[in-house]
Amino acid sequence: MTRVAIYARYSSDMHSQASIEDQIRLCDERARSAGGMIVQTYTDHAISGASMMRPGIQMLMQDAAAGQFDKVYAEALDRISRDQEGIAAVFKRLTFAGIRMVTLSEGEISHLHIGLKGTMNALFLKDLADKTRRGLRGRVEQGLSGGGHSYGYGGVRADERGQRRINEVEVNIVRRIFEEYAAGKPPKAIAFQLNREGVAGPTGGTWGQSTINGRCCTTLEGGSRRGSGCLSGRA
Repeated sequence: MTRVAIYARYSSDMHSQASIEDQIRLCDERARSAGGMIVQTYTDHAISGASMMRPGIQMLMQDAAAGQFDKVYAEALDRISRDQEGIAAVFKRLTFAGIRMVTLSEGEISHLHIGLKGTMNALFLKDLADKTRRGLRGRVEQGLSGGGHSYGYGGVRADERGQRRINEVEVNIVRRIFEEYAAGKPPKAIAFQLNREGVAGPTGGTWGQSTINGRCCTTLEGGSRRGSGCLSGRA
């Protein structure tokens, strides 16, 4: 009897846990009707198909190399990956291990599917990115936030999307940091004192030197470029 693995994924708030369950149920029915025996199920929850850094797909690849199943079922190729290189890499590794891939939408996957669907999914991602950038630009031009959360500001109601209000508690911490830095106190010392006083950092944890300087940007005195670890970066 053919040993079958099932892979299911949903990527956003537009889907839910039920989406995973539906995918698994339909794949299970198709595999059993074809004489397969389900030996393992792999899932990734609320993770984009544009990235291959997903625990479920990585574990599937690891078990495939170990020969733990003979065939993989998924709802569609875009559940496996929306990235052309990602799809090709999965297909190549499964084929090398002697494992066939079957989807409910496309049937048994061949090199032709990989080329055509990979290109279509890559175009979809590009179009999605273009639309996202266009939407963010429109919000910025209206004087609204383009996304992310900056320490010192708070969100507002869902019907006021893109607006920010000053968080009085956090903004006082920001002013204090700038004042102490301007007075010559090094970032490491500032972070140490804030932690000693029990002041929560931008992400709710402790402060570090990079929280003041930023991990991927210049220091406060060097310019206005920001990185993900800065006070004014994403929290």
